[in-house]
Amino acid sequence: MVTIAGNGMGDYDFSNLEIDFCKFDKIICDVNFKENAKNILKLKYKEAKEYILKNYKNENILYVVTGSPLFFSAGTILAKALPKEYVKLINNISCKTYLLEKLFISENEVEVVSLHGKKDFDLSKFLQNTYTFVVCDSFSIQRLKEALKYFKSEFISTTLGYKLGFKDEIIKNIELLSFDEDSLDLTAPFVLLIKKEFNPTPLISEDCEFETQRGMITKKYKRQLTLQNLDLKPNDLLWDIGAGSGSCSIEAYKRYKVKTTLFEKNEQRVEFIKQNLTNHYVVDTKLFIGEAQEFFEKLEEKPNKIFLGGGGVEVIKKLPFLYEKLDENGIILINAITLKHLNLMLTTLNDANIQYEIHSLSLTTYKGNLDLVEPERQLFQIKIKKETK
Repeated sequence: MVTIAGNGMGDYDFSNLEIDFCKFDKIICDVNFKENAKNILKLKYKEAKEYILKNYKNENILYVVTGSPLFFSAGTILAKALPKEYVKLINNISCKTYLLEKLFISENEVEVVSLHGKKDFDLSKFLQNTYTFVVCDSFSIQRLKEALKYFKSEFISTTLGYKLGFKDEIIKNIELLSFDEDSLDLTAPFVLLIKKEFNPTPLISEDCEFETQRGMITKKYKRQLTLQNLDLKPNDLLWDIGAGSGSCSIEAYKRYKVKTTLFEKNEQRVEFIKQNLTNHYVVDTKLFIGEAQEFFEKLEEKPNKIFLGGGGVEVIKKLPFLYEKLDENGIILINAITLKHLNLMLTTLNDANIQYEIHSLSLTTYKGNLDLVEPERQLFQIKIKKETK
């Protein structure tokens, strides 16, 4: 039998547990705990899991986890691996509940993401409610600074909950984007509560809402067709090559909560992109300035979706490489600007034996008001799906 209990907030000991420890054959806890006894095993999670799965039928085991076993804890993961009749959970206060009670904030106003031991977080939850509670490790503040690169300081306010429940706990407001990471020992347990201080822009934007160089924007009706055909899902990684104003990536983030990587070589357009990313509160985006094809091989990330709205002949020649770079079941979508480029794209794909669909879309049938001259009412789209091998 296995009992999984949380030690609550505070020091690494059993002082918050009202349990008869004598009835257990073995007590397992993390290596950081201060308790010592003959039947106490201090193990890392992998070792603890292996021991428990091997002995849960033969021994009465107490597994003590930090905080609450029901809140981002190894306890719940382990409990699901055991038969229900062999496991019991004893909950305790979580760092989230502890901090919200201190600040008089309702849990209904809070979403939770974890960056503890992780590089990425769920964009469908981050900054979607009034508050975002972030479970952190020593690398998390730097990761958040990267994700909020195009934010102004006044867009958010942040509360630091440091060593909650300890005698030297700290609960204070900080400027997250300029926080000095050397001012505290970030290997100690801490969390962040980020309050959204802005009102999001509409999910579907008008063209006039983007700063842009004349003609360098994927129009609203083309954005809708493009994003629809990319089959975007939350937390997908989208590469936007020849980003122009950044309108496609920005609307993709707002509507589908995807990560975006933009490529643009024109310096004036780059400045417009930066301003647009700020104006639309885009999170977790990267912008590469220069010839797009010069960056492809240097990036370790594998995009789930690629949109090619520009980039020129040299990028078209890289289509086979982009296909190989694409994640399994990914999609490349290309809006052909000229017949010359269309012919070069098709030749490149055929020579590489890459399967594709091509659609000639007559925008005169598009449901909506189109203020277009006749030659602009035709859009050629090439869609490439990378099938699982």
